Amino acid sequence: MGITMGYVTHLECSATGEKFDPNTVHNLSPAGKPLLVRYDLERMRAELDRDAQTLGPDGLWSYAALLPVDDPAHRVSLGEIATPLLPLPRTGARLNAARLWTKDEGRLPTGSFKARGMALAVSMAKRFGLTRLAIPTNGNAGAAMAAYGRAAGMEVFVFCPEETPDVNVREIALQGAKVWRVNGQIDQCGAIVRDGKERMGWFDVSTLKEPYRIEGKKTMGLELAEQLGWNVPDAILYPTGGGTGLIGMWKAFDELEALGWIGPKRPKMIAVQATGCAPIVRAWQEGTEHATRWENAATVASGIRVPQAVGDFLILRAVRDSGGFAIAVDDDAIMAAQADAARDDGVLLGPEGAATLAAWRAAVGNGQLDPKAHTVLFNCGTPLKYPMPPVSRSLNLDAIDWDAIASA
Repeated sequence: MGITMGYVTHLECSATGEKFDPNTVHNLSPAGKPLLVRYDLERMRAELDRDAQTLGPDGLWSYAALLPVDDPAHRVSLGEIATPLLPLPRTGARLNAARLWTKDEGRLPTGSFKARGMALAVSMAKRFGLTRLAIPTNGNAGAAMAAYGRAAGMEVFVFCPEETPDVNVREIALQGAKVWRVNGQIDQCGAIVRDGKERMGWFDVSTLKEPYRIEGKKTMGLELAEQLGWNVPDAILYPTGGGTGLIGMWKAFDELEALGWIGPKRPKMIAVQATGCAPIVRAWQEGTEHATRWENAATVASGIRVPQAVGDFLILRAVRDSGGFAIAVDDDAIMAAQADAARDDGVLLGPEGAATLAAWRAAVGNGQLDPKAHTVLFNCGTPLKYPMPPVSRSLNLDAIDWDAIASA
């Protein structure tokens, strides 16, 4: 097939290894599995200088040579900055941990890590001349696609479960997408996108149902390795719904080693879910390759409320190959962790990010993780899109109660 799209050589079925032309528009492979972008890594190793790829004002596009968008004219960008690694010293000190960090993806456009995937998916849609996109969402993915799709002048259709946070639905609508609430879960919204494809003529941008969102999420691993001096942490706790980011980071580390930019060390990849929706955890515990659908899914962390993931086997493969594990935490633990990180270290975690902190605490408590390990928690989105605890204190200007203020 030759070299196309920069260093891209082909697309590969993640289940069968069958190869496909990257110059053709694809959703899932004929086997019904995600397609992965493959590169000429030997040529890249010979031609690319690691130090020339360092992060700069272009954020994730600093790694353009490691991505499939070869023509800058096709890039759809809303200013994807490099997200900071924030220490959690007081939070960590509760369990005698000195190297606990969070990577705050809430700083990205539309307030979540979904911007990474959508920047690549929409850019590639632009390259292929697509004009109509559709997606199921629990909130943030739809908001990101609305923003990037409209920035590219595309028509965007979004379907979300009826319990999706209202702010997400309003955000999607305000950004010019056509959005509907659906009386079902996200996989059922996905069925609407699938079933309407022929009649509506839209392209399905569902999680892992096209090859390029994973390439955008891959940049989390590229960025993290560079921020750590081209090294990796001992453990990564990742809030896992569809799992694109976990799979993408695992892919990034393999590609970085092939380029000679990092060594063979890998972090333990730890998939974090909520007890109200934990299909990956159940599959990991049972030792199965695929995760059966989780019925009656419910959790305050709506971003990980995914009853069934198309890339389940890829998530489980990365977790097992890394020596990691899957763990579920309940909503009370999630909300307690969110409050503690805010009060202890001034870091606001979204419910999904707080789930990783709750999971870290549980894993340290049961001996699955060493508190001294260098650990990175992924905060996948801003908490400002979620309701926060009410505040009832008030002051009467005619009679200020200083004692009450002092004792508050």
